[in-house]
Amino acid sequence: MINTNLKKRIFTSILLLAIIFLIFSFNMILTFSLIVFGVLSLLEFFNLTSKIFKKKIYSLFFNTFFVIYVSLYCFIFFLLANFFEFKIMLFTILLSCASSDIGGFVFGKLFKGPKLTNISPNKTYAGSLGSIIFTILVFLGLTYYFTKDLDFTIIIIPIIISIACQIGDLFFSYLKRKAKLEDTGDILPGHGGLLDRIDGIFLGIPIGFIALILFY
Repeated sequence: MINTNLKKRIFTSILLLAIIFLIFSFNMILTFSLIVFGVLSLLEFFNLTSKIFKKKIYSLFFNTFFVIYVSLYCFIFFLLANFFEFKIMLFTILLSCASSDIGGFVFGKLFKGPKLTNISPNKTYAGSLGSIIFTILVFLGLTYYFTKDLDFTIIIIPIIISIACQIGDLFFSYLKRKAKLEDTGDILPGHGGLLDRIDGIFLGIPIGFIALILFY
């Protein structure tokens, strides 16, 4: 039987995928979503740093850096999304990042096994491999769908995307561990906070976009 938390997680995941589709289809929703996601991410990050650092100067430094990063991230994403080819690239990478997260969860639950790191007790080697496999499948599938051509030499791109997503995920897991928090928030039923879901995307999309430019 599927437990209540997993049901919430599945429902929220479906809702987020629907939002991604709407964001891809309508620029107004894209703009609104970037603003909302950006603001909520900042608020959750501020909460993390307030619990990690006792001296406000340290919190101010990291908060300022994150504000600049998120602002540039959202602005560049919006700017590139106004060009159709770049938009296809961005959303291919975005869905690949989402599949990395799903693959890690599925493989981690099914196969369990040795822990990947002490930073995040729920991360396993099986989950890490699942993240890479799911990312490869989704990236190659979307690439073929949009281009009607498939060159398996580009398999390096989804591998880089998945690794970048996992590093981003581990970084925020480290911050949560330092802050003694299980989740960054509770806005997403079954998932926790917004940062709990998009932490890997903050690194996965820019690294994936650069990899796509270099290797495709």
